[in-house]
Amino acid sequence: MQTVIGVRFKQAGKIYYFGAGAMEIAQGDDVIVETARGTEFGHVALGPREVEDAEVTLPLKSVERKATDEDRAQVAENRAKEKEAFRICEEKIAARELPMKLVGVEYTFDVSKIIFYFTADGRIDFRELVKDLAAVFRTRIELRQIGVRDEAKMLGGIGCCGRPLCCATFLGDFVPVSIRMAKEQNLSLNPTKISGICGRLMCCLKYENDVYCERRREQSALRKAQSPHPGSRVATMEGDGKVISINAQRRSATILLDDSRTIVASWEDIVEQEEDLSDVAALAAIAMLQNETGEPSGERPYKRNGHGREERKERSGRGDGERRKKGARAENEGLPKRRGDRFEKGGRPHKDARGGRHASHDRSSRREDGRPRPHRNSAKPQEGHHEGRPPQEE
Repeated sequence: MQTVIGVRFKQAGKIYYFGAGAMEIAQGDDVIVETARGTEFGHVALGPREVEDAEVTLPLKSVERKATDEDRAQVAENRAKEKEAFRICEEKIAARELPMKLVGVEYTFDVSKIIFYFTADGRIDFRELVKDLAAVFRTRIELRQIGVRDEAKMLGGIGCCGRPLCCATFLGDFVPVSIRMAKEQNLSLNPTKISGICGRLMCCLKYENDVYCERRREQSALRKAQSPHPGSRVATMEGDGKVISINAQRRSATILLDDSRTIVASWEDIVEQEEDLSDVAALAAIAMLQNETGEPSGERPYKRNGHGREERKERSGRGDGERRKKGARAENEGLPKRRGDRFEKGGRPHKDARGGRHASHDRSSRREDGRPRPHRNSAKPQEGHHEGRPPQEE
């Protein structure tokens, strides 16, 4: 355990710990301390307190002395010099035509170093600028590039809430802010509404994020009333409707009723209805039948008999028995039944391995009416006859 005090060098700067030593230092006093940048004038933000050794960056430096009136006058004189240095640096930047914007100038307490803060879109080669400034001020020069959030912190301003910027008044350090925090709080995702004057997400999105996350965890644990899903059908005191949106913070839902009215009801007053899937199941069954049969109509061309086998339905208008016999006789004399049987070019069937023709391919030499069939390969067709066709009856 060590006794330390917290010192802040700017109004909203980061707090650094220093050893109090044997001096009696209270909160609000001005002190002179030794830092990595040299001798600095600081303000005690945290009074003496005991902290663990792990929380302190060793070696811990001690406070040199309390500030006097001469020290405060020296600080005021340095502030006046900073304004003059700012003007000179802007002139040098314009002369060199460098794409950079000067934000601020800071003198150390003992005037051993001058720090120039600037912003730029990319990397800047300011080596010649440093030489120009060193020739004017005759001291160590440091140019430091900062971001837009640090720029807003140094310049200050008024936020969209009408109050001074948090980063310029009390925030010691910036914390990461993500768009998920705005979603958790059900805020508008319009960039102009959730961004600060620096163009980044507002730091205040972090303030209530932990409360919203804790509330969400409690709701998940209790599960007293589950939130309805957007787009689901619900029943309310004023009728049935459809959920448009939900508000997790107020535990309410916006519902569009069937009579075109819009109401807001709490989750406890809503009963979520189950969807009627009868029509969907019927349509799915019809689609399955169409895929199996390959026909667009919903009628099934097959019916099952008592043994579980499918039988083809008799088509209407088939004809009498004579027509069926005639069709069977024509089928026997027609194309080959077996899959492997086919005709060669010229109308002759293939021969089997023994040199003979298949019985099913043997054509009769006479027609059904008793007239002889003409030969296809005859050298000279008869007069008035077409090749390969029977004579027409007059």
